[in-house]
Amino acid sequence: MAFSFSFSLSTPTTPTLLFTLPLLLSFLTTPASSATFNCSATTTCQSLIDYVPQNTTTLNAIKTLFNISHLRTLLGANNLPLSTAPTQNVTALQKILIPFTCLCSNGTGVSNKRPQYIVKPGDDLDHIATVVFSRLVKYQEIAVVNKIPDPSLIGIGKELWIPLPCSCDEVNGERVVHYGHVVEAGSSVEAIATKYGTDQETLLRINGIADPKTLQANQVLDVPLKACSSSVSNNSLDAPLLVSNNTYVFTANNCVKCQCSSANNWTLQCEPSTVNSTGCPAMQCQGSSQLFLGNTTTSGCDQTTCTYAGYTNKTDILITLATQSTCAAPPPDNKNNASRMGLQGSSWSFLFAAIHLALLFLHVLQ
Repeated sequence: MAFSFSFSLSTPTTPTLLFTLPLLLSFLTTPASSATFNCSATTTCQSLIDYVPQNTTTLNAIKTLFNISHLRTLLGANNLPLSTAPTQNVTALQKILIPFTCLCSNGTGVSNKRPQYIVKPGDDLDHIATVVFSRLVKYQEIAVVNKIPDPSLIGIGKELWIPLPCSCDEVNGERVVHYGHVVEAGSSVEAIATKYGTDQETLLRINGIADPKTLQANQVLDVPLKACSSSVSNNSLDAPLLVSNNTYVFTANNCVKCQCSSANNWTLQCEPSTVNSTGCPAMQCQGSSQLFLGNTTTSGCDQTTCTYAGYTNKTDILITLATQSTCAAPPPDNKNNASRMGLQGSSWSFLFAAIHLALLFLHVLQ
C-alpha cells in the first residue's frame, strides 16, 4: 500500500488543463455536500483534508487562510522540499493537503477552533463556504458553530470558525490518519479505496454510505490512511505520533523531523531537525558511544537503530535502541528431515521382516 502526496506546483500545460476541465465543471454545477465524520472518542488528533482552490494562489496564502503556524508544516503534509518558496504558485483546481488538529466530541469530529476566517467586505456565509473554502463545509455548518441566528447578517471583521470535517477513530482495530478526500468527477468508492490502500466496504461503513453509486463529485470522503509504526511512548507529549505515507512532520519543539515511507517497511524514520539547531539537546542513544538519533549500525543479521521514542519537555527527548533482524528465516533442514524419514523407513522395514520370520517359524513348528 502506498499513498503519494507529492504535487507538481508548476504552471499547467494544455493536457493538464484538459484533465482538470471535468473538475472545473463539477465545481460549477455540483451543489455542496455536507460531510459529517463520525468520531466516538473525546480526544484530539492530527488530520488531513484536500483543498482545491478555485483560483490560482500561493502556498503562503493557503498557509494564512488555514491558520497554519509554519510553512514547513504545510510542506511536510505534501512531501515538498523545505527549500520550497512560500510564494510558490498553486494553480486553480490543484489539490493540496491541509494538516490540522481534529477535535472529537458528541460523536463527530471537526477542526479544533481553526481555521478562523475574518469576514471581508462583500462576504456572505455561502460565498465563504463555497468559494473561499471550496465547499469543504456548508454555510449552515458555519452558522451553527458560530451561533449565527441569521446567516444573511454577518459583520465585516467578524471572526468565523470554519469547522472542517475530521475523525480520530481507529479503523478496523488500527490507528490511522483520517484524510478528507475531495471526490473528483467520474471517480468511484472502489477506485478511491484501491488508490489509498483500503477497501470499499470500509469506506462505505465509516462514511455511512449505503449505495456506492450515490457518491458525488466534490463530496468530502473520510479515507483512513495507514500510519508508520514507531517507538513513541504512550506517555510522550506527541503520542500517538501518526504519520502517513510520503509525509513528514516536525515534533519535540521542532528538534526532531520524522518521515513515513512505505519503502522503509512502514517504519517511522526520525532524525535531528535542521530548523531548530539551537536549544535542542544532544540526541545520543544510551549504551552506544557512536549512535545518535537516526543512525544505524549492522552486526551480522542484526540492524540497530537509534530511534525516537517521544518527548516530555523542551530538553527531555526520549530515544532508544531498536534492533531488528535483516536476514531471512533459515529454510527447513531437509537433510535432517530426510535422515529422520530414512531411519523411520528402516525401522518399519525391520519390523515387517521380523513379523514374517515369526510367522514362518510358527508354520515350521506346525
